[in-house]
Amino acid sequence: MKRILLAGIILLALAPLSLGDMIKEPNVSGQFYDSNAARLSAQIKSFFSAATIAPSAKDIRIILAPHAGYIYSGPVAAYGFKGVSKKSFKTVVVLAPSHYFALDGVSIWPQGSFKTPLGLIDVDQEFAEKLIAMDEKFTFQPAVFEREHSLEVELPFLQETFSDFKVVPVIMGQPDYGTVEKFAEGLNTMIGGRTDVLVVVSSDLSHYHDDAVARKMDHHTIAAMEQLDAKRLWKQCRVGTMEMCGYVPATVALLLAKKQNLKAELVRYANSGDVTQDKSRVVGYSALIFYSNGHDPVLSDQSAQAAQDTIAPLSVEQKKILIAIAKQTMEEYVRHGKVAPAKVSDPRLMAAEGAFVTINKHGQLRGCIGNIVTDNPLYQTVQNMAIAAATRDPRFPAVTAAELGELDVEVSVLSQPRVASDLNEIVMGKHGVIVSQGRAHQGVFLPQVATEFGWDREEFLSNLCVHKAGLPADAWKDPKTKLEIFTADVFSEHDVAH
Repeated sequence: MKRILLAGIILLALAPLSLGDMIKEPNVSGQFYDSNAARLSAQIKSFFSAATIAPSAKDIRIILAPHAGYIYSGPVAAYGFKGVSKKSFKTVVVLAPSHYFALDGVSIWPQGSFKTPLGLIDVDQEFAEKLIAMDEKFTFQPAVFEREHSLEVELPFLQETFSDFKVVPVIMGQPDYGTVEKFAEGLNTMIGGRTDVLVVVSSDLSHYHDDAVARKMDHHTIAAMEQLDAKRLWKQCRVGTMEMCGYVPATVALLLAKKQNLKAELVRYANSGDVTQDKSRVVGYSALIFYSNGHDPVLSDQSAQAAQDTIAPLSVEQKKILIAIAKQTMEEYVRHGKVAPAKVSDPRLMAAEGAFVTINKHGQLRGCIGNIVTDNPLYQTVQNMAIAAATRDPRFPAVTAAELGELDVEVSVLSQPRVASDLNEIVMGKHGVIVSQGRAHQGVFLPQVATEFGWDREEFLSNLCVHKAGLPADAWKDPKTKLEIFTADVFSEHDVAH
């Protein structure tokens, strides 16, 4: 019955769209991008040339790119397409949001071709029709495509990047989360073991905030995508604390990336104010790649636990910024009692992450305070902990201005803690440990403590119980005691001096 209905919809679509052979004419050629083929090709090539990214050898399966007018978002989109340009694909699934048509589901163009100034792209009819047949919410509604730009603007980039590929055009409306999960599962089933399928997600980020607000909001959104946190992205976009016009297709991508065991990486962020220089009302743009980490899609328990211990790497420049923020914040607060504002635009430093700041004087501890679990961006956590380490460590008096020239700063960026199911999981020098028996008895040691004192696991845990949690030395053996472990990226100003 569904196939008869589908055929009827297709027949009805032919007349208003004048698509006897199902050729979809462009909607925004000459508006969002140049209608002249030579100029359009030259413009995209110039974007590629300016993008300071090399074609990646990574096994990229998904990219996210913006869809505004090319003069605004084209330079950002080029990073994603250039990054994946080393590969070749037979099928490209483009997931785009519906801006003009209310749709409780997904509309998939089933056959024919899409036209741009650069020529025709054939639709992968077999892939599209099988996808449509998977669920009653997966349909073809031609009206959804009549005005939409979000899908179309990705096509010339695809044509400049690849050859000999077919496209599966998908526009997503406002389905419920269950439908989104079904669609991600359907895509995963269709892709199977194929490595010649690319998924392109079309989305801009926040809209029409001032530059500072937009960057903060966008960096939280990007962090959710980098962490493949589909539920967080979905919920916060629905309530407005995050903004993506393509959050529905982006949620599909995160669910699919989880199923395929992919990693996410931001390769470019900017906003319209970087082009227009008007910072009062900007639109955010990002380019992300999602690539295979070389493991099977189904993680073993051991691999899943190891994955939880990982910290997204920090570059030397990012570490320098965090050290500078810690030192400048401490000095300003000690001298003047004020918190110096930090201007941070790096998305990696905007991710919500725990951190400790350690202050040493002539090689001896002078203060150390941290926050393990936080919703604050990393740079802000470092700011807060720098003040706390200098003025609120109960073991030491507050740092004075006279001491500032004698102090060295160390920053420890932390992974999310997890419960250790076995003592053998705790590796000295790698894992920090949180010990607790209720709220009254809690303590933490950073990973470097074991190395500094030369402790084995039993010495480490015993000292942690006694000196940090106020528990008996052997409390770590008690079934009532909770042991959580985490890893840390530890660096000092001396580590990043050169």
